[in-house]
Amino acid sequence: MLIINGKLITWEQPNRILEGQAVLISGELIQEIGPQDELLHRHPHVERLDARGQYVMPGSICAHTHFYGAYARGMPIPGLPPKDFPDILRKLWWPLDRALDLQAVRASAQVMLLDAIRHGATTLIDHHASPNAIAGSLEVIAEEVERAGVRAALCYEVSDRDGPVKAQAGIAENLRFTEMLNQRQPRSTRLAATFGLHASLTLSDATLEACREAAPQGVGFHIHVAEHEVDQYDSLAKSGLRVVDRLHKHGILRPGSILVHAVHVDAREIALLAESGVWVTHQPRSNMNNGVGVSQVESFLRAGVPVCLGTDGFPSTMWEEWKTTYLLQKAWHHDPRRMSATDIARMAIYNNAALAGQLFPQAPIGVLVEGACADLIFVDYPAFTPLTPENLPWHIVFGFHESMVTATIVAGKALMWERRLLTLDEGAILAQARRLAPDVWERYARNVPAD
Repeated sequence: MLIINGKLITWEQPNRILEGQAVLISGELIQEIGPQDELLHRHPHVERLDARGQYVMPGSICAHTHFYGAYARGMPIPGLPPKDFPDILRKLWWPLDRALDLQAVRASAQVMLLDAIRHGATTLIDHHASPNAIAGSLEVIAEEVERAGVRAALCYEVSDRDGPVKAQAGIAENLRFTEMLNQRQPRSTRLAATFGLHASLTLSDATLEACREAAPQGVGFHIHVAEHEVDQYDSLAKSGLRVVDRLHKHGILRPGSILVHAVHVDAREIALLAESGVWVTHQPRSNMNNGVGVSQVESFLRAGVPVCLGTDGFPSTMWEEWKTTYLLQKAWHHDPRRMSATDIARMAIYNNAALAGQLFPQAPIGVLVEGACADLIFVDYPAFTPLTPENLPWHIVFGFHESMVTATIVAGKALMWERRLLTLDEGAILAQARRLAPDVWERYARNVPAD
């Protein structure tokens, strides 16, 4: 296909905004970018997508999410409201993940993938849990990812909280899914695997060792780290070590591992993260919602830690995550000079793209250049002041909104055009999710511990 009449945001370093240029897509890749008249002349019979003056840019990348959390939306929590993050885990997330069967796993993935396409998120890194439906759960999600057409990296979170048998089943599910991807011929370009762990506070030394020994070479771990102080208290009680030091001791901080949140870490832990070649993901909307504090993202960046941006199961509205990142640091520090929009672009664009590139190494991702993955979105943003490569991050923070996304393309295939979904039946998906919700909520309510 040939994309014409667009203003191209390349997200190169340095970024460029090109006008009068067209984009030729061949297969799953961007084959050529050049003067529009010239490409039209040389490719008169290629299908044309008319951007009608909209911005054409790489799709958003989400560095950490939870598809399985979809059924929490609007769900009542019995008894007193959770008073802190451990209470949120005990009364909300752990009873909910125990309520999921494979049918609900499939439906929750479907609604989250629908949400991603509509909001221009083309690559997602998911972290799954369904302790009463472990075996085959990642394959169910993968089937829906392939049907939707997006790009996703999947894992199952290993945990000791439901006993050693289910911890071993979680390890087996990670290995089974990784092996399934490795054996596919041809290899999938839109599916990848990490090795999921819940958090230090629900993992014994024995299970950490078992995961380290089982994880295939080159596959990174994906784990929540120090989201709340309880993770540190638990780690100190178990091992005499802080969380990051404990994970380092057990070989979890391997290059390519993804450490989520890292809100309550000290200076030595930050230095250890920088030395280890791991990724840290920031999810400010989730941190605010759970009342766990604010991550030291500016300190991470200064120390050389590659910080990425995720949603932690919130809708795949990555520009909303930009805005929250921008405002939260200012409010927390009582200083409007904190958290530059250029630092957020560094996290959400360049670091997210580098992380996605490790998981999907076939071609550059998150950049609009020749030879890169053709993962693009059209954005109907009516700029009424000059928009330049230098001030684009501030336009995103103060002006862009996901409702402005009119087209989503992944691996050269249009998934949404003029806001109409092409690969998913939105009405059928929502109807099925609504049909299943009462049973999921009933099972959840039976699992909630009494106050």
